[in-house]
Amino acid sequence: MTRPLAWVTGAGGLIGNCIVQAATTAAPDWQARGLTREELDLTDETAVRTAFLRERPALVIHCAAMSRSPDCQADPAQARRANVDVTGFLARLAAGIPFVFFSTDLVFDGREGNYDEAAVVNPLSVYAETKAMAEQEVLSNPRHTVVRTSLNGGTSPKGDRGFNEEIRRAFKAGRPLRLFTDEFRCPIAAEVTARAVWELVGCDRPGLYHLAGAERLSRWKIGDLLARRWPQLNPKVEAGSLREYSGAPRPPDTSLNCEKLQGLLSFPLPGLTRWLAEHPDVVF
Repeated sequence: MTRPLAWVTGAGGLIGNCIVQAATTAAPDWQARGLTREELDLTDETAVRTAFLRERPALVIHCAAMSRSPDCQADPAQARRANVDVTGFLARLAAGIPFVFFSTDLVFDGREGNYDEAAVVNPLSVYAETKAMAEQEVLSNPRHTVVRTSLNGGTSPKGDRGFNEEIRRAFKAGRPLRLFTDEFRCPIAAEVTARAVWELVGCDRPGLYHLAGAERLSRWKIGDLLARRWPQLNPKVEAGSLREYSGAPRPPDTSLNCEKLQGLLSFPLPGLTRWLAEHPDVVF
């Protein structure tokens, strides 16, 4: 029998690429088709509709986004087109099938931390605002799913999408990194994210879920962990504070409570410290 087709948008990025790669073992019953920007411009509704009607996917996992916050701040109109309009159009095309949309922990203002799915969103940046708006579009269909995630790490096709890749480039260039001790996230390896998403798809339990690492870490601690992993790069990490920062608003603590999703998974979501220790030979 022919396996059902799953579209995975943003396959040129970190999470999308990992989801496509993971399908072989995590979702062997699916045929994962990765879509990159070069292959299909998601802002071209005519081209997208034509491809959708031709290929008839049975699942869409939507990872593509305008994801760099400074770019979104600089061009809010383009951010809305890429993150809200594209998502809404895809969700309407996929109205009769499962649709999984990737959102962000940054939809929260970071005043509390340990946010669960019932927490009220209060985005502080243009990027986060567009994600929050797109969530509403997706969740208006009871067959559809929103997955909020945090910092994802790993090896992306172009080497510039994982938080670890950004830090490693700075270390290799000999640039000291000043990282905040009072800004907290729940980082996770993208390969873990991919495995969890495929398990969630298999559960057929649509809705809103948080998917992140099990460990709340400051930006400085994340840098310190990676500095210890790469001593050969002679890394330099300095401790800083959000109080020094004068750019667009940054939420101080967007740590996520993932108990809802954890109850559906066959494996525990690891914290970054544990994951790094258990994967000493993985390029990260």
